[in-house]
Amino acid sequence: MKKVRGTLIIVLIFILLYFFQINFFSWFTIRGVKPNLFVILSLFIGLFAGKKIGGICGIVFGTILDILVGRSIGFTGIILGAIGLLGEIFDKNFSKDSRLTIIFMTAGATILFEICMYVINIIKFKIEVEILAFSILLFVEVIYNVMIVIILYPLMKKIGYYLENIFKNKKLLTRYF
Repeated sequence: MKKVRGTLIIVLIFILLYFFQINFFSWFTIRGVKPNLFVILSLFIGLFAGKKIGGICGIVFGTILDILVGRSIGFTGIILGAIGLLGEIFDKNFSKDSRLTIIFMTAGATILFEICMYVINIIKFKIEVEILAFSILLFVEVIYNVMIVIILYPLMKKIGYYLENIFKNKKLLTRYF
């Protein structure tokens, strides 16, 4: 029952973020760039819920996004799934309690996602390579995602630890003898 509740919470967060991504942030762009909330979501699910849940949610959410707003189906899902898996690796090697560490994780995940999508678009759609323009857009999106993480970190941490208790079953009983 707890895992159903946790899955329902993740789905509701996805729907809420989809609403914000499509409606709210289309009004608040910086140089025409919106933040990518789904990279942040996949990373945080991977960090707190584990690599299985993070990978599955990344693939499912990315596929849904490709169906709704993408040009091709599958690539966003694969990359978001990889970011969900990367969240588990970050969880084992770094602390989730440090805001600075989370900022670097978010920046790295955003850079990874955007570079992969840019390379896929170059190969698949034969677009012209413009490194300077892409670098500027990438920099703006990284800053935008990092600002969102800085603002929402306490809420994400609280929800994240709740999901961690549900999916990872890491309840520790400390005994003092």
